[in-house]
Amino acid sequence: MRNPEATKDNILKRSAVLFNTNGYKATSISDITSATGLTKGAVYTHFVNKDQLEIETLGYLSTLLFAKLKELTKKEATAGDKLRSIFIFFESYITNPPLKGGCPLLNAAIEADDAHVGLRKEALKILSVLRASVISILQKGIEHNQLKPGTDKEFLATIIIAGLEGSIMMSKLERNDNDIKKMIKHLSQQIKDIEI
Repeated sequence: MRNPEATKDNILKRSAVLFNTNGYKATSISDITSATGLTKGAVYTHFVNKDQLEIETLGYLSTLLFAKLKELTKKEATAGDKLRSIFIFFESYITNPPLKGGCPLLNAAIEADDAHVGLRKEALKILSVLRASVISILQKGIEHNQLKPGTDKEFLATIIIAGLEGSIMMSKLERNDNDIKKMIKHLSQQIKDIEI
């Protein structure tokens, strides 16, 4: 007898690779049944429809993303070093992606539009958590006298996320890491300028 949780987990793992690599719209339920070895009926036992599967898969991918980021930042002692570890993590999406297919936030944001409200909401939730995490690092850095008081945390968090995601997109299109490296150099200087 099959374990329903293990089956659902298997569907999410296999779907994550397909959606993040091929795209949400381009990946069919038939692609998922081929990858999992399950029937459509078995897939729909765990997910009401493809939209729900896409949303839950993006949630699954975000869990992996944040677990990797937490593991990296936890090792660092200062706010500046925590932020630089995030920069290096995002740089790895070009040369050695930590998640097959690249950044799940960027991939979902590109595909999410008004026609797929649920996927857009899930992508927005990931963006909100990422922004809050960066703001939290900056806030703790200020509180522990590692970063200058008066640092505009919300503004800097926006610059960091937009810079990293935008330069990933540019580097992926150009098939080299020139743009992400330039952005990381710029962001690293921004952090150096506010360190005490």
